[in-house]
Amino acid sequence: MIFNKKRKNRRIYLDYASTTPCDKGVLRAMERFWRKDFGNAGSLHREGVVAKKALDDARSDIAKTIQAHSDEIIFTSSGTESNNLAILGYVRKLEKGGMNRVDMHIVTSTIEHPSVREVFSVLEKTGVKVSYVDVDESGSVNPADVYDVLTSQTVLVSIMYVNNEIGTIQPIVKIARKIRRFVEENSTSKSRSLIFHTDASQAPLYLNCSVDRLGVDLMTVDAQKIYGPKGVGFLYKRRGVPITPLLIGGHQEYGIRSSTENIPLIVGLAHAFVSANCRREHDTKQVTTLRDYFIEKVLRKISDVELNGDRKERISNNINISIKGVEAEYIALVLDSCGIAVGTRSACASKEDRSSYVIRALGKNDVHARGALRFSLGRNTTKRDLDYTIKVLVEKVTLHRKKSILS
Repeated sequence: MIFNKKRKNRRIYLDYASTTPCDKGVLRAMERFWRKDFGNAGSLHREGVVAKKALDDARSDIAKTIQAHSDEIIFTSSGTESNNLAILGYVRKLEKGGMNRVDMHIVTSTIEHPSVREVFSVLEKTGVKVSYVDVDESGSVNPADVYDVLTSQTVLVSIMYVNNEIGTIQPIVKIARKIRRFVEENSTSKSRSLIFHTDASQAPLYLNCSVDRLGVDLMTVDAQKIYGPKGVGFLYKRRGVPITPLLIGGHQEYGIRSSTENIPLIVGLAHAFVSANCRREHDTKQVTTLRDYFIEKVLRKISDVELNGDRKERISNNINISIKGVEAEYIALVLDSCGIAVGTRSACASKEDRSSYVIRALGKNDVHARGALRFSLGRNTTKRDLDYTIKVLVEKVTLHRKKSILS
C-alpha cells in the first residue's frame, strides 16, 4: 500500500508486472556511483578503475546467480533492447556470414511481448520465414508443436519464460530438449546454428533462471521488473553464439553493445537480481498465498468472471480475469479513481488495438479480450489491500451492470 502524504489518499498498487518500485537496498547500492565514484569504466585513472571494478563485480554477481560465465553477460538499456539485440543481432550475424534472409527460418509463439513479436514481424517483411506457434486455452506452448515446425532452415527459436499478461509459465526446459533432439537428429545434414532465446523479464522474482537448467543460448532480463532501476537490463549470451551489434561507435560490452556503461544502474540491477534470487522462496510463498486468496474471492463474489491463463502453471503474482459485460479500460479507470492501480494489456502494446492479442490467442473473442484485467502483486501487497480491492471491484461491477440493464 502506498500513501500520499499531502492528500492523505490511500493508494494500492497492483501493477507489479508492469514495473516495480526500486528497492531501498538497491538505491543504497547505487548512491555512491552518482556523485562520488562517478568515473567512466573505460578510463585508466583511479576513478575509471573504481568504476571498472564495480562493473566487473556486477557482471560476476549476475553470472554466478544464473550459473554462467562473466563474459556471457551483456548489459543493455532494457528488456526491449536485450530482445532486439538477441534476435536482430543473431540474424544480422548470419547474414554477414553469407546466409540470405530468405533461407532463414525463425520460430516464436503467438503471445510474445511486443519487443519480440514486432521484431519477428519486421524480419518476416524482409524475407525471413516465420512460424508462429499457437498456444492452448491456458496460454501454454506445446513443446511438440515447436518441434513440428523446425526445419533444416531454422536458425532461431524465441519463446518467453512467463507471459507478461496472463502469467502462464512456459515449459522452457522441455522446449529446449525438443530443440536439442531436432539438432541431434539432423546432425548429419549441412550444419546450421539453431539457438534458443527466452525473454525471462517476468521470471527472476519467482522462478529459477539457471541457464544450464533452462537449456537456453540467449536470455533477456529487465531490472525494472525485479525492484531494480528503470533503464537497464542484461542479455545472457552463451559463449560461441555470434551476434552483430546494433549500436556502432564503441567497443564496450565485449564489442557487442556500444555506449559508456551506466555504472549506477548496472550496480542496481546486479543488487536487485541477486536479492531476487535470495528472496525467491520467501516471496513466492507469500505472494502465491495472496494470489490464490484473491482469485478464490473474486470468482465467488462476482458472477460471469473467467480466469485467463493456466491456474496451476502460473507465475506467483499474476491474476488476469475477464468480467462479462465490462470493459477492462473502464474498470481500470474507475479503480484508479478509488486509489487502486491495476493493468489491462501490456504497457508496451499498441494503443490502437484496444483488446489484448494475448487473450485472443487463447481462443477468446474480442469482447472477452477487451474485458481482461490484470492484477499483479508484489512485496508490499497485503491481504488488507486485496480485501479493499475486492470490495470496490464488486461494488463497481454491480453498479455498472445495473446501469447497463436500465439503459
